[in-house]
Amino acid sequence: MTPAKLIKTVVAALDEIKARDVEVLDVKKLTALFDRMIIASGDSTRQTRAIASNVVEKVKAAGGIVYGVEGEDNGEWILVDLGDVLVHVMQTAVRAHYNLEELWAQAARINKISESSSRRKPAARPPAAEEGEAASATAAPAKKTRVARAKTNPDDER
Repeated sequence: MTPAKLIKTVVAALDEIKARDVEVLDVKKLTALFDRMIIASGDSTRQTRAIASNVVEKVKAAGGIVYGVEGEDNGEWILVDLGDVLVHVMQTAVRAHYNLEELWAQAARINKISESSSRRKPAARPPAAEEGEAASATAAPAKKTRVARAKTNPDDER
């Protein structure tokens, strides 16, 4: 299975169980252990377990290999090892505490592609706007949303 197909399969599996704040990081220049890291959030231990289980199921169904799964007992942080791709499924509070995105800040962000997210993107773009206007109009609300979440999350104050 190609890395691009594996990432697409994982992101689709994450979207299917409503994982939030999915980030795909290209870390191959930072470590020799793996090439990509995918981080996603769930609201409860039940949801994180369901998300991780769905990732394993979909990857196997697509012909990929799952080398291991850790953290299913606790359910707060589940790691799915797919060889060149690591998937971290974390509860929101745990993700905020460990802040993997900051630890891997030098990694390049990859635009995640899935059926549901690709269907939503064109609707957000104004049909008559020019290219520069559309980019600034769609970028601003996303930043406001992130800031609003950060202010309302009590675990960020730790």
